[in-house]
Amino acid sequence: MASLEEIRTERLKKLEALKEKGINPYPAKSNRKESVGRFLGRFEKLLGSGEETILAGRLISKRSFGGLIFANLDDGHGVIQLYLKKDEMEEELFNLFSDNIDVGDFIESTGTAYKTKKGEKSFLVKKWTILSKSLRSLPEKWHGLQDPEARHRQRYLDLLLNPELRKMFELKEKFWGTTRKFLKDEGFLEVETPTLEITTGGAEAKPFKTHHDDFDIDVFLRISVGELWQKRLMAAGFEKTFEIGRVYRNEGSSSEHLQEFTNMEFYLAYADYKDGMKLARKMYQEIARKVFGRTKFETRGHSFDLDGDWPVIHYVEEIEDKTGINVLEAPKADLEAKLEELGVVYDGENRERLIDSLWKHIRKSISGPAFLVNHPKLVSPLAKEDPLRPETVERFQIIIAGSEVGNGYSELNNPIEQKTRFDLQNELLKKGDSLAMVPDHEFVEMLEYAMPPTCGFGFGERLFAFMVDKPIRETQMFPLMKPRD
Repeated sequence: MASLEEIRTERLKKLEALKEKGINPYPAKSNRKESVGRFLGRFEKLLGSGEETILAGRLISKRSFGGLIFANLDDGHGVIQLYLKKDEMEEELFNLFSDNIDVGDFIESTGTAYKTKKGEKSFLVKKWTILSKSLRSLPEKWHGLQDPEARHRQRYLDLLLNPELRKMFELKEKFWGTTRKFLKDEGFLEVETPTLEITTGGAEAKPFKTHHDDFDIDVFLRISVGELWQKRLMAAGFEKTFEIGRVYRNEGSSSEHLQEFTNMEFYLAYADYKDGMKLARKMYQEIARKVFGRTKFETRGHSFDLDGDWPVIHYVEEIEDKTGINVLEAPKADLEAKLEELGVVYDGENRERLIDSLWKHIRKSISGPAFLVNHPKLVSPLAKEDPLRPETVERFQIIIAGSEVGNGYSELNNPIEQKTRFDLQNELLKKGDSLAMVPDHEFVEMLEYAMPPTCGFGFGERLFAFMVDKPIRETQMFPLMKPRD
């Protein structure tokens, strides 16, 4: 069996042979008249008519039998068998195809509809030209790329050889398209907010840092889809806004976490978290039905049905029911002891991290869908205080398959209270908590001009990953890879 380098050397010779015949192996334009899919759709009408058309695509197979050549052409819209007969075309063209065209090459062919003796729909080639010469052989189609690193590094081959993977990304586009249409139909305005920020806000996450040469300042890649910017738009008189865009978090990877991913956030003025819960549930159900045609899913050992009403789980009560710990009252030592007892590995030593780690352990058993409410104020620095439970806030998270796949709250619009919360986050930062929220004092200034009651909500592509039952890295077209050694 020839080595990859031997194959490449042989194909370079074929490239030169084409050039010697005056053929440009990499022309800038194709004369294709229609897609393979359209051609197949009108095949019976064309059969016997003698009407010529021009198809183009990549050769995915080639078989020679003396004066006959059969080759399959794939253009992404369909696959058609090319039928080359020596006495039906110029002999030189036939021989050039036979000797110098390989699987993987892109070609353009002119011909007519034709059925073989076995009744197979084919394309009788009258003439052809090359569009792009492949210098490397494609992996064997039926097995594709087996090595996970190769699959991600050479994603173009993985997509070429794996129709199910292509279908998943078509679903992903429909997922975000349905989300966008739903919000626009509800009267939301799509906006764009900065991806480079002086301070990061809207989430508790470690940001990526870079330098802005023109201003000579350090800036950060955003960790939320413009949360603090969209709230400024509420103060500016906009009532409903949303954004779908990339966010960046300089944290670890897992089946649910990546450093770069797509999120959606909407903001709704004159509304609270209960209004947000109703709208979010309606949106999830719409996505499930329009994109997948169902509301029932299985993932990560959980089954869930997005249809109907969803139960409400209370943060403090749920943890106390499962562990006997009241996170609002328990001393720090008791929180640490319970985490040790449960075998939970946690980062940080402040109460916020300890409480959050305890909850994340508890939620693993919840299949959902469910709304989690009444979060402690300490873990929710941007949410409005619940007047009936002053130590908690008006916040909700959507829990599915033991994980959080949506987060919203009645936005804190009291500038004095917001400054106090930011000051607390700043103290956590000074003590080394890299996940604490960076204060934005200009945001507090905006609040002093007054922002109406507002509900904000967001979710990311983790929801899509759960719906297709894939690790989130698999749902990225081109996941980040370390460079080869």
